Amino acid sequence: MMIKTTCAYCGVGCGIVATPTGERTATIAGDPDHPANHGTLCSKGTHLGETIALDGRMLTPMIGRKPASWDRALDLVARRFRETIAEHGPNSVAFYVSGQLLTEDYYVANKLMKGFIGSANIDTNSRLCMASAVAGHVRAFGEDVVPASYDDVDAADLIVLVGSNTAWCHPVVYQRIMAARAARGTKLVVIDPRRTETADEADLHLAIRPGSDVALMNGLLAWCRDKGAIDAAYLAAHVATPDDFWNEVGEGSDLWSVARTCDVPPSDLRRFFELFAATPRTVTLFSQGVNQSLAGTDQVNAIINVHLATGRISKPGAAPFSITGQPNAMGGREVGGLASSLAAHMDFAPDNVARVGRFWAAPAVAARPGLKAVDLFRAVGEGRIKALWIMATNPAVSMPDAARVREALAACPFVVVSDVIAETDTSVHAHVRLPAAAWGEKDGTVTNSDRTISRQRAFMPLPGEAKPDWWIVTQVARRMGWKSAFPYDRPADIWREHCRLSVYENDGAQNTGRVFALPGQAAMGNAAYDAMAPFRWGGTPFADGRFSTPDGRARLVLVAQKPLAPPLGDWPMTLNTGRYRDQWHSMTRTGLSPKLARHREEPLVEIHPDDAARLGIADGALARVATPQGHSLYRAQVVETQRPGELFVPIHWTDRTAAGGRTGLLPRPLADPISGQPGFKATPARITAVASAWRGFVVAAGELASRPNCLWATRIAVPCGAAWELAGDGDPRALETLLPAGQRIEAIDAARGTRRVAILDGGRLVAALFVTRDGIVPQRDWLVAQLAEAVAAPTLLAGRAPGVQVDHGPIVCACFDIGLKTILAAIADQRLADVAAIGAALGAGTNCGSCRPALARLLATEGTTHAA
Repeated sequence: MMIKTTCAYCGVGCGIVATPTGERTATIAGDPDHPANHGTLCSKGTHLGETIALDGRMLTPMIGRKPASWDRALDLVARRFRETIAEHGPNSVAFYVSGQLLTEDYYVANKLMKGFIGSANIDTNSRLCMASAVAGHVRAFGEDVVPASYDDVDAADLIVLVGSNTAWCHPVVYQRIMAARAARGTKLVVIDPRRTETADEADLHLAIRPGSDVALMNGLLAWCRDKGAIDAAYLAAHVATPDDFWNEVGEGSDLWSVARTCDVPPSDLRRFFELFAATPRTVTLFSQGVNQSLAGTDQVNAIINVHLATGRISKPGAAPFSITGQPNAMGGREVGGLASSLAAHMDFAPDNVARVGRFWAAPAVAARPGLKAVDLFRAVGEGRIKALWIMATNPAVSMPDAARVREALAACPFVVVSDVIAETDTSVHAHVRLPAAAWGEKDGTVTNSDRTISRQRAFMPLPGEAKPDWWIVTQVARRMGWKSAFPYDRPADIWREHCRLSVYENDGAQNTGRVFALPGQAAMGNAAYDAMAPFRWGGTPFADGRFSTPDGRARLVLVAQKPLAPPLGDWPMTLNTGRYRDQWHSMTRTGLSPKLARHREEPLVEIHPDDAARLGIADGALARVATPQGHSLYRAQVVETQRPGELFVPIHWTDRTAAGGRTGLLPRPLADPISGQPGFKATPARITAVASAWRGFVVAAGELASRPNCLWATRIAVPCGAAWELAGDGDPRALETLLPAGQRIEAIDAARGTRRVAILDGGRLVAALFVTRDGIVPQRDWLVAQLAEAVAAPTLLAGRAPGVQVDHGPIVCACFDIGLKTILAAIADQRLADVAAIGAALGAGTNCGSCRPALARLLATEGTTHAA
């Protein structure tokens, strides 16, 4: 039976058709009827079926290290929160929740904290990815409304991507951009310090200095004014402009000054300004590179200013468009899951507090904003928060200055973690762990980046004693004494209440009208809820020129470029962080997929060749990145795509998966003063080469008993088990204690410092350890394949089958396991000239399409090589 649901990953919100094929198996396909993706999926969505087994799952409540019944665990959580509130007040407790929650989960958690506990100390990991967009929308429009849809991407003549590696982080949106380019000749400008695969396909790439976005957009605005591209009639009718706005914006915004501030060629800047001014149908998509800044809100408003001033908003193919990172960050914003909002797009104005209090019949609705994420964990560390409930997120990995977050969690008197995974970097600090339902088991709704609400539907039964998050929170609320206020028996009950609140006293009278409203949904029956089709709320927001402000006018917000700090003596580099194409957050889900592991098997630090040469860092060697907050180890990748003086590292690796790559230890615990969003994109840093005495790897059927204890150890999911890349200084023989019992065969070459050990059980390979000081270690693929063989080959210790072996190179196409060397050989031998030809010859890029930008880059590189 085919079940229509929604993808578990980013804010694109792709529809999925899941067809169960067994108790914990299913085939996954894109939903051709869903408006977000029309059947297309990226690599992560395509391989969701590899992530739904029960590996590592938490299947029973835990108190300390011991299993407990649900009654006992829930009673304990309710009692400890109730006692803490009684002794220290409502602001002594907090929830930290997640964009992985469904809207119904979010709603119940927000109602409990803000309506009945009486504190606004509920914040979400969405604070880390899009809070600056929220604040910018509120400042400009009076409400957090995205005034765009994916249809605008299809209709645009110019698309500007700011701070977004869309090809990797939102691949389905990127494919829509490429389709628009093919269909209508849409121009593409990419603004990003890094030359990413997204930038490779652009008509123009501006590799601006990190943090110079406001100068760039103010310069663009001044250019538009000078060239007559401002829509004076629209401004006069619909936008409030501060006194002296244009004089202030024009100060230092001439072409040459902006080029100098942004560190880009004036000729490229002029091309961008001219193209923008001449193209009314322009969509500007922005993401983490804009939001994750200490001036993120100003950067958002600088973008919105340009669109308001040119009248390019709420028209087909013309809008500023924030694309979010999580599947339900938007749903959390709708219900009030951020500490800075109340509920249903209402803030903490006294009228709103009273209104929500009436609706909920709540005794003491929170009257002021709560602690945002960075401040919340600081308050935990200072002892002001004494009971903390963390739901569906891993802040010990993802928060900035994560070492301090871990110290805070360790010192907190009572920590509850609701999660699907038994052991995470965060859950090790929990006094109570509660097993939550995972994707494929959950039932509810999510809202994507363009305000489309879709159903997530269960297609597998709840395993063990796992329960939905809404049920868990509801049970605690009832045990805290508010049974009648939390009467929910099913997600549809919560949905209907959420919809009623969205329209409650929201009729436009006394300037209380909000765009966010779900009229007609509150009367939906259970069957209709089950069958709900995707729909977008809000229509085309602000199309009538009326905004959600008291006077109905949008606001131009005066923003100025903050001075960019010069390199510091001890920290001369600038560190940028971000995502990899085939991984997600802290890899608790994507880390289970062998196919997704192949694209980037280790955490790499990308560094420009000039910096690498100056610092003695070789490509493929180890390097330590340090900041004033901490340090971590990475494998170096020397690339021309980095600006000199800047580094890039991924965010995904944890203590569970690596000895290095702990990026959360590095950023400063500083945040935008308006949005509270941390700055992850420009941390002062340094990098040093790190030598190791030996290198190697281990492959095993299943999991090793613990992480290898050596300088460098990085886990990779493989079919039938796991592999670890290794390097170290001490005696590698200590690693042999990790190998399971069984028949042992080994080969030792003392001259080269090489040890090769294989463990067999009944003739089947169960583990192999290869290390060397000066010799060669073989490719891993053949040994990994041996884990699935009933009888291992006699050449195990050679690490390869008899005869000549083909090295396919690093995997480029995860769907079909097609390696770099295979693709390069086909390009050369078959004279392949475009991505479609590679697809026809090898299949690469013909499934999810996530590798198409990489294929295009290879074609360009090969073309340059042959031309030379």
